[in-house]
Amino acid sequence: MENQRTLASSVSLTGSALHNGGKVTLTLHPAPIGHGYKFRRTDLPDEPIVDAQVDHVKTVERATTLVQGNAKIQTIEHVLSALAGLGVDNALIEMDANEPPIGDGSAAPFVALIQEAGIFPQEAARSFLEIDEPIHLETPIGSIMSIFPHQGFRISCTQAGSDGRFTQYLSLEITPEVYARDIAPARTFVHYEDVKGLMDKGLIKGGSLENALVIRGDSVLSKEPLRFTDEFVRHKILDIIGDLTLAGRPLRGHIVAVRPGHGPNTELARAIAKRYRDLVAMAPRPFTSSAPVMNINDIMSVLPHRYPFLMVDRMVEFDGDTKAVGVKSVTINEPYFQGHFPGHPVMPGVLQVEAMAQVASIIMMRKTENSGKIGYFMSADEIKFRKPVFPGDTLFIHVEMLSAKRRLGKAACKCLVNGEVVSEGILLFGIVDK
Repeated sequence: MENQRTLASSVSLTGSALHNGGKVTLTLHPAPIGHGYKFRRTDLPDEPIVDAQVDHVKTVERATTLVQGNAKIQTIEHVLSALAGLGVDNALIEMDANEPPIGDGSAAPFVALIQEAGIFPQEAARSFLEIDEPIHLETPIGSIMSIFPHQGFRISCTQAGSDGRFTQYLSLEITPEVYARDIAPARTFVHYEDVKGLMDKGLIKGGSLENALVIRGDSVLSKEPLRFTDEFVRHKILDIIGDLTLAGRPLRGHIVAVRPGHGPNTELARAIAKRYRDLVAMAPRPFTSSAPVMNINDIMSVLPHRYPFLMVDRMVEFDGDTKAVGVKSVTINEPYFQGHFPGHPVMPGVLQVEAMAQVASIIMMRKTENSGKIGYFMSADEIKFRKPVFPGDTLFIHVEMLSAKRRLGKAACKCLVNGEVVSEGILLFGIVDK
């Protein structure tokens, strides 16, 4: 059995960002069991958190960009690749800008940073995404991404430019030792004819021959010689590893990639995550918790709500002081079905938001300093209703507190049915005395 791992200490790195060109300090912090990878923007009010999850991918041009709420993180692939490549499961990545330092264009600076911090084993088993049957994707521009069942983690990659220049192939079983030696030092690259277009779009402001290889005709422009004769395909493997962390868990499978890129990589991560959610939805869910679950009587001792406005039947999971999962069983006996789309009963979206707010209130009210207080719902941002909720559905309400100060709380919330998100949003609360 493999245990989860985090960092043994906090470490920092300062440098220039590739695309915006500004100075940034990145700090890697240890994180608890089950935390995964999260980014924190210390330069923004309330220091918002961005989860490294494929659901938050917004753009993939020359880098992978995440957006959650009002916070944006771009060019995440190299630092995530280094963490995953060295087998670190849980880390908080703190930055005072929206983009990590580019270093020399490879993942080697991040590998050195992780090695400086040290890696610490945790008292919980690693949970893998194991591929049970192939997943295959093709894109209109000729990229092919597949993953096949395999007991380890292997990547076989073919890289070629649009004109076939510098076609390279490499297949490796990825272990921490192999990653640090054979993948991490490979630098990012760009074709000379693409440089002007990228600059016109406001990208690669911090790019130079010190942090990228430039392909011009049959030549390679660089401040130093190639580190590998097949450095281009090795960097593509580096990016694949980083982008696939967005599936949410370490993988067991064999990836076969032809002309990969951030777009195809993240689409494969999305397909893998969906396959996992579909499997979970079909199986009974084993709940684990860092605190006892709450039944309806426990909930009513915390919340002031009562029938017909109590929207949480039980709390099934707590993860520390910031994350929780509540459950609402939706039945035809709900009073609102009498007047909401009679003949076609659908749970009102506003009541799904109320269910999110109630789970968030339970998290806040569990803190000793909030005993005897009440949480008032103040605002809702980024609200999206993705699928209707019908009688017979079971609503799983996932809430993570993004910040919780003395008088204010902010939470990222989502409701799921059968493992698929039906609604989500960012909620703000005020905490006052009763």
